[in-house]
Parts: sequence; C-alpha cells; structure tokens
Amino acid sequence: MINKLFKSVIDQDNAPIVICDVHSKVVYMNPASVKRYKKDITGMSIKDCHNGESNQKIDRVLAWFAKDRENNKVYTFHSERENKDVYMIALRDGAGELIGYYEKHEYRDKETSDTYDI
Repeated sequence: MINKLFKSVIDQDNAPIVICDVHSKVVYMNPASVKRYKKDITGMSIKDCHNGESNQKIDRVLAWFAKDRENNKVYTFHSERENKDVYMIALRDGAGELIGYYEKHEYRDKETSDTYDI
C-alpha cells in the first residue's frame, strides 16, 4: 500500500520527476516528465540525453552524494523563462546508503487559483 501511495504522490505532481539509480539509469518517469520531454526513456541512461559537460556535472554530484550521507541536495540551475529553480536530490535507503537521485523542479510563480476552488 505504501508503494502505491508514494507512486501516486509522484504521479500527481505537475513538475517533471525523473528517478535514476546510482548508475544514472532511468527507473521511473512521472506523467509530467513524459509529457515535457515528449518520450519515455525508462531503462535508458539519463546521460544519453545530456552533453559531455552535463554528464561530468552529474558524475561530480553523484560523487559528492556518495561522499557523505548529509550531502543530499544540489542546486543545478535557474530557468528565467519558466521561473523555476532545479535541484538534484539524493535518494537513500533506510540505512542512508545512496540508491539513486532525481531532479526536482521548484516553480516560483504564484498560484492563480482561488483557495479551495473545487
């Protein structure tokens, strides 16, 4: 039941979420990420979608994540066009071991809906 709840949280998020293992293999994409990137690359390496410089940055962040269990979040860039900050977030098991990572998009636009507008 818990896994279904976690999957639902990720699937309902409007922001793209691409989850990778420690080898940068894509293990899950939520519907928003498939829509944004226009294809599902589950099972492929995320590095196949990036240039050499970006792949070096991914490797550098993964090494930093692995270095210390307290190293869990890295700011990677800001998009003026979309008014968002993007982070790489470490994923760890119950013992604190690094098991993967994902990219987190934090949008800065103010919500335009009325509260409890149902």
